[in-house]
Amino acid sequence: MLILAIDTALDACAAGVLDTRASKLIARETQSMKRGHAEALMPLIARVMNEAAIGFAALDRIAVTTGPGSFTGLRVGLSAARGIALAAGKPVVGVTTLTAYAAPVVSTNSEPAVLAAIDARHDQVYFQVVSGDGSSLTSPQIAPIEEALGASRFGALHLVGNAAIMLADRWHADAPPPSQVDAMPAPDITWVAWLGAAVNPETAAARPYYLRAPDAKPARDTRAKAAQPSTW
Repeated sequence: MLILAIDTALDACAAGVLDTRASKLIARETQSMKRGHAEALMPLIARVMNEAAIGFAALDRIAVTTGPGSFTGLRVGLSAARGIALAAGKPVVGVTTLTAYAAPVVSTNSEPAVLAAIDARHDQVYFQVVSGDGSSLTSPQIAPIEEALGASRFGALHLVGNAAIMLADRWHADAPPPSQVDAMPAPDITWVAWLGAAVNPETAAARPYYLRAPDAKPARDTRAKAAQPSTW
């Protein structure tokens, strides 16, 4: 199976082509960036496909990160993935960033549970706790950092994600210390690809996984009022 994986959810713009028969990515590129995903993504994908020496029609599916993450970044990646899938006539699947962060640890069948955490700003994090075998111990959620620190009840956790250090720095002194802290600005595109190969296209929809409403909202009431006649 050939999978094109795309990630623009956080502070990277990345793509890779996984060949499951060879058990490796045959092409990949990752650029660190906080902004500019829209301009960088399609040229980056073109370079990756050229390196893989295949056409889009040869792909079996497209995988893309669905969030939580940057609203703008998510729209860029999802739009590109859906467009390529439509043009190539291939299925597109979604992979959450929290799952992609936790996957490398879970793949080792490690004993500690894993806390995947993403900075949600305003002293909040998106987070989820999974056991060493990948089963969920908490549902994905957004919460104040202090509330997320309550996950220490599961024991010595392996912290992963771009908020891993943020949590480690505020870890309660009377709680079991984290077994390991892996801070990465974005998930490894390799694991986005492998998860994309593993999920069921019928249940892993490629749609935004926000966990909260956007900070900026359309000025719907303002437009409505402007359209009404004056009542002076």
